[in-house]
Amino acid sequence: MRQTVSFPLDGRALAEFGNWDAVERELRDLGCDGLEGIWAGEDFPPGLPEGMVIGYHLTFFSDWLDLYREDHTALERKFDNMENVRRFYGGTGRETLLAAYRADLERAAALRPDYVVFHVSDVSVEETFTCRWLHSSEEVIDASAELINTLLDGREWPFAFLMENQWWPGFTFTEPRLTERLLDGVHYGQKGLLLDTGHLMNTNTRLRTQAEGAAYIQKMLERHGSLARWVRGVHLHQSLSGAYVAAHTGAVPPDLPADPAERFGVSYRHILQIDRHEPWTDPAILPVLERIAPSWLTHELSGEDWPRKRDALWRQCRLLNGKI
Repeated sequence: MRQTVSFPLDGRALAEFGNWDAVERELRDLGCDGLEGIWAGEDFPPGLPEGMVIGYHLTFFSDWLDLYREDHTALERKFDNMENVRRFYGGTGRETLLAAYRADLERAAALRPDYVVFHVSDVSVEETFTCRWLHSSEEVIDASAELINTLLDGREWPFAFLMENQWWPGFTFTEPRLTERLLDGVHYGQKGLLLDTGHLMNTNTRLRTQAEGAAYIQKMLERHGSLARWVRGVHLHQSLSGAYVAAHTGAVPPDLPADPAERFGVSYRHILQIDRHEPWTDPAILPVLERIAPSWLTHELSGEDWPRKRDALWRQCRLLNGKI
């Protein structure tokens, strides 16, 4: 199993270290093998060592299905007019989305990571608050499979393509028939699943302890039976946000800004309260990881700056390496 740390590939993130040599030293101290990188909207910082990026998280759009379908009625309802749509996405139709993914796949291919990660979900700003879904999981999965096939078919790519679970409509790793629908729908030979432990915990708002979370993840693995063998990677973090969800969902906040970009910012802060990205400190998760036996495990933890993120990483890495 190769362990990585999630890392935005931009100058600001690198500046906290000074240079790539310092990043490599931190990774060695943590017992990790490299990075799971993500594009941050600018050129990668120069000098990125070859082989440091073991995984690559593809760019993602939380609310993309209506754009892909070119459903202008739905888009205008969400964004007020098509000019706002253009400003938000960079265009108004399917090709805008395809172009963004194609460009990011090329960035990934240049780095030659072992794998890339793709989100299979769709959620609007309003849905993050109301939890009243505009599209079914089947719709999201079928459109995602079509999109993935359009992007990947007809070319050899130098990486595995892993599809990540969310707690929104789409792939959640709670319903085996939907997991199978996704796997059957994607053509790519090196496909697989990436199980995000925190996202899976977000599907059960009754969880109150890490031990309960680990037991729930184990239950979903058992429910999936032989389908669980498709889990090739793990995003490791824990999220116990059920009390927050109960208190802060069900209706759109009355003071939600009118401007689409500002609305998205409010929604994103709300999502961060749901999806905590906190470190595992309970060894109850260890038998779960032993059962999965992933090829790749990413410590995907939050922190306002590197010292705070390092503290979270140390706690989780020590647990994983049997030092706690």
